[in-house]
Amino acid sequence: MARSSKKHKREDTAFLYTRISRDDDLVGDSYSISNQKKLLAKAAKDLGYTNLVYFCDDGVSGVTMNRPEFVEMIKQLELGKAAAVFVKDLSRLGRNYIEVGRLTEEFFPEHDIRLVAVSDGIDTCEGESEFAPIKNLFNEWYARDISKKRRISYKIKGNSGIPIGPPPYGYILRPDGSGLWDIDEEAAAVLRKIASLRLDGLGTNQIAEWLTEHKILTPVAYKKLKGQTTRHKPNENPYLWKNASIYKLLTMQEYCGDVINFKTYSKSYKNKKRHPNDPENMVIFRDVNPAIWSRDTFERLQTLSEGTRKRKPKEGEQNMFAGFLKCADCGRNLNYHFNQRNHDIKYFNCPGYNQGKRKICQSTHYIRVDFLEQVVLSEIRRLTRFACRHEDAFTTAVADYSKKAMEADQRVRESELRALIARNNELDLLFEKIYEDNALGKISDERFKKLADKYEEEQQSIADRIAELKQKFDEATSKVANTDTFLAAVRKYTKIKKLTPRILAELIDHIEVHQAEIVEGGQIQKIVIVYNCIGTIEIPEEVNIPLPQITMKTRQGVAVTYDPLPLATI
Repeated sequence: MARSSKKHKREDTAFLYTRISRDDDLVGDSYSISNQKKLLAKAAKDLGYTNLVYFCDDGVSGVTMNRPEFVEMIKQLELGKAAAVFVKDLSRLGRNYIEVGRLTEEFFPEHDIRLVAVSDGIDTCEGESEFAPIKNLFNEWYARDISKKRRISYKIKGNSGIPIGPPPYGYILRPDGSGLWDIDEEAAAVLRKIASLRLDGLGTNQIAEWLTEHKILTPVAYKKLKGQTTRHKPNENPYLWKNASIYKLLTMQEYCGDVINFKTYSKSYKNKKRHPNDPENMVIFRDVNPAIWSRDTFERLQTLSEGTRKRKPKEGEQNMFAGFLKCADCGRNLNYHFNQRNHDIKYFNCPGYNQGKRKICQSTHYIRVDFLEQVVLSEIRRLTRFACRHEDAFTTAVADYSKKAMEADQRVRESELRALIARNNELDLLFEKIYEDNALGKISDERFKKLADKYEEEQQSIADRIAELKQKFDEATSKVANTDTFLAAVRKYTKIKKLTPRILAELIDHIEVHQAEIVEGGQIQKIVIVYNCIGTIEIPEEVNIPLPQITMKTRQGVAVTYDPLPLATI
């Protein structure tokens, strides 16, 4: 925006408004900002205006009237700072039929402002133009048509596996023009550090503090430094990381090398606000770009992120079991608490117990953290002892158990898949029959439409379920393939002395906590550990690795004993 420092009469002042957006790239260089300014300056001077003030919105769509320079120009006009407004054509004012009509028919006449649209041949000093409303309508139709074409183009591009959005922090565009991404190693190193800190048990707030303390540039500040485009403005402190930023980075599947298109959508061409899309409307292409972290690492990060709602002790500790514990009865994640009178006593329990007026879960599933640590540590030691002393038997047991569990699930899915395919073929035959009956006049058009809609709806449901089953087939196969990763992780911890968040993340998928049962002399509590990739595993009795014997006196002197039974599950 150019302003004059000298005082000028209103009658000598004209505002020259220029605007260009991506839509205008389609109509050539005549719409460039520089050409618009030259055209308007000449027209204004020819009409005797000596004080020219420029307002320019570069790269802003005319569909919205909330454009920075345009809004400022309207404010100045309301203050009586100019006698005329010059634009290349009415579409520069905007491509909104109602709003531009209100300007030309109400606002400008009320404020005694001359409007000159040079290319449209409109000058309100020469009288009202009968074609102005029609031009405004055509301008809005143009915006609508361009939006429709762009949506179709995005849909084709998005469904072809090419990213339709800019590369996120950690990636850069490939120089070959393919639209795919390469790793930006400097930023990727920061992402790997963030993942490592999270797996070590730090919360998102603690990670943000660590990055800020070590003066790591935020993603926005880093992109600005590297000359990359970003919609966001950097903070005054370029090293000030926020909790929300860390959480977003940790939950981005793109860092596995995947392309996820149609994550957001706009409701109409007039409303540019983006809304989160439903997962079923997204399109995912796996392993398109190089991965910054492994898929296994990503899955562990998601387990930690989805976690449980926690009530933290005053010192800000985040318990490493948060997100791993599930109620054996209702399946909910257990919540973390500490004793109000004694903060050293920390525990988990089921949030579904006595929830409001409804008892979603019939028991508390209370378990103390110190008791849980002893149990899990003992079971992991037992597992690693088996791996160390009987490596071949351990490898075979893990592979066989994982394969058997997968095959059992696959048999169930295959049976359902066969039934769905048979029903789908049956529906095709039924559709042919009612079509023939309708053609022969045996059933009415209304009855035919009703039956046809019913069959099509059922076939769509079958198609969705078949796609879901095929995805589960792929996931199950991937789990078996990841068995080697689990074996390598177990071998790393053969001399484990203390539990850490990283050990839990690498070895354990989740832990099922049962309600403690009252017996003579105390309570017995069953805990089932479900390991990554393999689930539960049977340790043969002949290897002679004893079951852990753990008893702990808890609140009010009650003794709780760990129940490792049944023997086939650890």
